[in-house]
Amino acid sequence: MGGVISASYPMWIEPFSGLSESQFRKLVALVRRRGGDVQRGRPWRLCLEDRVLLVATYWRTNLTLRQVAPLFGISKSAADRMLDHLAPLLAISPARRPRQDTVLIVDGTLVPNRDRTIAASSKNYRCSTNHQVVVDANSRLVVAFGLPLPGNRNDCRAFTESGVDLACRDAPVLADGGYQGTGALIPHRRRRGQDHLTPEQEADNAVHRRARPRVEHVFPRMKNWKVLRDCRLRGAGVHHSMMGVARLHNLALSG
Repeated sequence: MGGVISASYPMWIEPFSGLSESQFRKLVALVRRRGGDVQRGRPWRLCLEDRVLLVATYWRTNLTLRQVAPLFGISKSAADRMLDHLAPLLAISPARRPRQDTVLIVDGTLVPNRDRTIAASSKNYRCSTNHQVVVDANSRLVVAFGLPLPGNRNDCRAFTESGVDLACRDAPVLADGGYQGTGALIPHRRRRGQDHLTPEQEADNAVHRRARPRVEHVFPRMKNWKVLRDCRLRGAGVHHSMMGVARLHNLALSG
């Protein structure tokens, strides 16, 4: 059975991956360098470009693999194997040591998930996972993505338990008031018996208000890949998908 969608037809790339043709080629080259085209055992039914497009299509549309597989002319089980093989290779790289002028911003976002071993009922009234995201304040690129935690976990605990605190050790980090005690820079608040903030504190808060929402702008951009709106994956597959979507977001933003 022949497929409908293929990376050999550029018109399919942007609608189903969220990337331009040149960005998609860069992504395929990265996966190839990471060993995505190495043949072990039975050959893949699809070429590497089509396999990468299949994974991106799954994340972009959030169709089930049973729906995506016929679009590429393969079986559901073959599509499942391709997702398991390529998702870790599409993940963003571990954060490097930041430059001296780098400022990071951290915040958490909730992703609905049906795996109750890692998800919990949360403030969005759904069973969700809490994902801590660290972005560069200047470029708005995702620097680190934490391990998925139950959605009822507060951001203060999730910051350390998810592991993103390790990516923030060598740079100043902006955060909202929920990160008190983590070492992040949070807005000044009036102390007991203090009627007004000092002019210096007001000035600091004004700078903080202008910069911190940049991480909030990243979340809706990333959730254009609809797997972040209702993730059906389980276990490590959740984390690999989040890291892969972060890679696609960075590539789409930076070119």
